[in-house]
Amino acid sequence: MSIQAIMIATVIVAGTGLVLGLFLGIAGIKFKVEVDENEILVREALPGSNCGGCGYAGCDALAKAIASGEAPVNACPVGGAPVAEKIAEVLGVEAGSAERKTAFVKCAGSCSKAKEKYTYYGVEDCSMAEQLPGKGAKGCTYGCHGYGNCVRVCEFDAIHIVDGIAYVNKDKCKACGKCVLECPRNLIEIVPYSAKHLVQCSSKDKGKDVKSVCDIGCIACKMCEKVCEFDAIKVVDNIAHIDYEKCTNCGKCAEKCPVKVIL
Repeated sequence: MSIQAIMIATVIVAGTGLVLGLFLGIAGIKFKVEVDENEILVREALPGSNCGGCGYAGCDALAKAIASGEAPVNACPVGGAPVAEKIAEVLGVEAGSAERKTAFVKCAGSCSKAKEKYTYYGVEDCSMAEQLPGKGAKGCTYGCHGYGNCVRVCEFDAIHIVDGIAYVNKDKCKACGKCVLECPRNLIEIVPYSAKHLVQCSSKDKGKDVKSVCDIGCIACKMCEKVCEFDAIKVVDNIAHIDYEKCTNCGKCAEKCPVKVIL
């Protein structure tokens, strides 16, 4: 091959590379996607659990919402105050105060307290138990099945089955809400971590019917409602409900409850 041919080939290759480089450079500028630097920094501060407890579809979506001002800096229930402070520092705002929350199971119908209609042998799944005759083996159709669907979705080892019912370790709980969504009987709710008095029952049956299937269920006697000086507890649909914004944790409702269903 002659030197002239080699030089021509080199020029063609170099020219082609130059044209492609210019084309890619122009395309990169034209189609460049602007990324908010604050969004990136906020995302780095988030724990990465992607649990959805904040109400957004994962940490990426939450980071975008916080950076744009759509969500507060303390919107992550898993990260809590430490993460809120980091994000506030990134955005140059006040972290604000967010009360710590925890999940709570509204049932005290343990093996020794709740009666069973029959003995069940099979797949231990709460959602499947709802399809069994009588909505499961337990006499109370509102109580915890105890098969652990909530346990299996918890990423923080914060909930376990103890004596036939789900129990939450509030110190481990991050209030992400996955267990709340998983429970087919809506027995789990998110409550203030500081709440000292909680109603361990969800039955809407009348007192007589409750006592026939559980030794510790709410009988809707309204004694708790009558003794509360702060209008913080009301009996609705045969079950006591506590307004945690009004509750002062005085403990009078728990003392007066004849079945001791208020924790």
